[in-house]
Amino acid sequence: MVCTGGEPLLQLDGALLDALHYRGFEVAVETNGTIVPPAGIDWLCVSPKAGSTLVVERGDELKLVYPQDGAPPERFEELAFTHFFLHPRWRLSLQTHKLLGIP
Repeated sequence: MVCTGGEPLLQLDGALLDALHYRGFEVAVETNGTIVPPAGIDWLCVSPKAGSTLVVERGDELKLVYPQDGAPPERFEELAFTHFFLHPRWRLSLQTHKLLGIP
């Protein structure tokens, strides 16, 4: 189960996490990193926002929306995350008909 949108750690506490694990779910969370997460999260992704105080400095994944004024990638490179990703603000547009071989 992936908990995201808004700030999931405003609702996800140890009791809910335990209930989800009891029912067989692995729990992934995408947070902005401003709230200390409860113990036991199976995958923790932090997506920091410029101007916010980052209190979560370790996890599985740091996903930085880029570019973001006040949040250069170098600011986060020394943190203890397993994976680091830049999430561009632009979108990739593919010509699907060419990928499918349709002239």
